[in-house]
Amino acid sequence: MVPHLITALTGPINELEARILDSMPAIERWFRLEWMEHTPPFYTSVDLRNAGFKLAPVDTNLFPGGFNNLTPEMLPLAVQAAMAAIEKICPEAKNLLLIPERHTRNTFYLTSLQRLIQVFTQAGLNVRLGSLDPALKAPAQLALPDGSELAVEPLVRTRGRLGLKDFDPCTILLNNDLSDGIPKVLEDLHQQYLLPPLHAGWAVRRKSRHFQSYEEVAKKFAKLLGMDPWLINPMYGQCGNVDFRAAGGLECVQGHVETLLAKIRRKYKEYGIGEKPFVVVKPDRSADGMGIVTVRDPKELEALADRLRDVPAGEVIIQEGVPTYERINDAVAEPVVYMIDRYVVGGFYRVHAERGIDENLNAPGSSYVPLAFAESHHLPRPGAKPGASAPNRFYMYGVIGRLAMLAAAYELEATDPEAEIYE
Repeated sequence: MVPHLITALTGPINELEARILDSMPAIERWFRLEWMEHTPPFYTSVDLRNAGFKLAPVDTNLFPGGFNNLTPEMLPLAVQAAMAAIEKICPEAKNLLLIPERHTRNTFYLTSLQRLIQVFTQAGLNVRLGSLDPALKAPAQLALPDGSELAVEPLVRTRGRLGLKDFDPCTILLNNDLSDGIPKVLEDLHQQYLLPPLHAGWAVRRKSRHFQSYEEVAKKFAKLLGMDPWLINPMYGQCGNVDFRAAGGLECVQGHVETLLAKIRRKYKEYGIGEKPFVVVKPDRSADGMGIVTVRDPKELEALADRLRDVPAGEVIIQEGVPTYERINDAVAEPVVYMIDRYVVGGFYRVHAERGIDENLNAPGSSYVPLAFAESHHLPRPGAKPGASAPNRFYMYGVIGRLAMLAAAYELEATDPEAEIYE
């Protein structure tokens, strides 16, 4: 199933799809060489937007939830990728400690954890859950929708190692994005592998830094294919400490909105796109989908200021808006691609019946439709017309998803606090 594009502007995307399919051997070799130089994040999910004239990532998550939305057909791929990831890090690994978000009562999130445990158990590991909640003093059972339970246990720190009672893991896998800061219990764990590293969490990470790395990757990839990097790259700007409640707090944001809209207009004119450009203003850190607004004119910011008053003061990213013209049953949809190590393992469409083509879909009321990745996203169908084959379209999504994952690898190298020692 390829959701239909509600736009006449499918030419460039079909052209991009054809170019990617024709260049598949060169693309796969290029990725292989990049992975010889850079270490992929342990796992990644990437939100894409398909405008018909442009396909670009708009968010890259290094602590993905949502594994419950992958279909059973995708599991063998995930297990194989998990095996490859673990073999690289700790081939003799026997025990894996999985640390979830603190607020683990959300049944969708618990089902995602259940799926992750299933994947790593089938990859040959004993998996147990350890909670960062200091109030948890004894093992607790969390009820799942299917009637089963997940046991979550208090962490035990002994000198340079972290584990549980009678459980000493080789590897610790974080499924907690550290939005609230880095807990002391996770610091100085030099005897174990902590994945992703602490500087991948929102205590340190910034979206603008990621898209700076993505721009670098997109330019390299576009040069390989002989194309304009703008077709796969959302332009952006960044403001330092913005306080939406303060007088004059919007000045930096308004300036960037104006500059970015002018740049997008020039690109739209170049490609004959009759749309009205927009930008998305959002916090430069955090993955909770809060404080995100769509702006088509700098003057609109004054009116939106009331909506942003509850957003804490901090850094802000102003990102080129990429509309989504994909539809499932007339509801707006966007593809989300999931990866473990350097492999695409599946994905789904995030669908929202009450949101527009220019709005954030990661919001209450969204639903999820599995991508047809079961048909294979690694093996496109040569000769099929662009836009007509699900495997071809999903191969293209997988390529753009992997570019965002590669950008995350660049980003983590650039922000690694221990790397400075060797410079």
